[in-house]
Amino acid sequence: MSREAPSLRVIQHRLNRGYGAALSTGFGAASKEWVFYTDGDGQYDVGDLALLAVEAEEAVDVVNGYKRGRSGPWYRTVVGLVYRRFFDLLFRFPVQDVTCDFRLIRRSSMEGFSFLSTSGAICVELVTRLRLAGTAFREVVVTHRPRAFGRSQFFRPGRISKSLLQLLWIWWRIIVRREGVHHDGRSNRTAS
Repeated sequence: MSREAPSLRVIQHRLNRGYGAALSTGFGAASKEWVFYTDGDGQYDVGDLALLAVEAEEAVDVVNGYKRGRSGPWYRTVVGLVYRRFFDLLFRFPVQDVTCDFRLIRRSSMEGFSFLSTSGAICVELVTRLRLAGTAFREVVVTHRPRAFGRSQFFRPGRISKSLLQLLWIWWRIIVRREGVHHDGRSNRTAS
């Protein structure tokens, strides 16, 4: 694809280092003013990026998608709701749906962030660091469809427990110990 589209840069890890590591590497390699990311399993309509772009104004740093209704099995909806409510109490998210991986972020808002997470917990860490940095959020409803490709890697006992432990570790380091956070509450973009 990069031969057909010279502006396309392919960035990859030799070994699978996890979802969080992939996003962290992508964020670090980004070179344009705005960074967009989403999952590659076909659950989101990439055409909805136009809805986010309309909201990317001067006073906005993050345009966060949120799913009005979640497609998929009922148990995923229930687990997702419990997950969001519990961790919203710990992290105080500035968005309705921290699990919606359909975001447009001003690159300068993330400069210097050093992420701890290597799993899907990076979404919580990212939104928390952005909130503590004082970024301005806006939200847009996006389409969420049944998974078209692959299977979820999250709903396995080992993965769930690893993600929960990583989230609690992130909460301890960023919220409780305030690592990488100035005394005024703002995230320190030069510290991890």
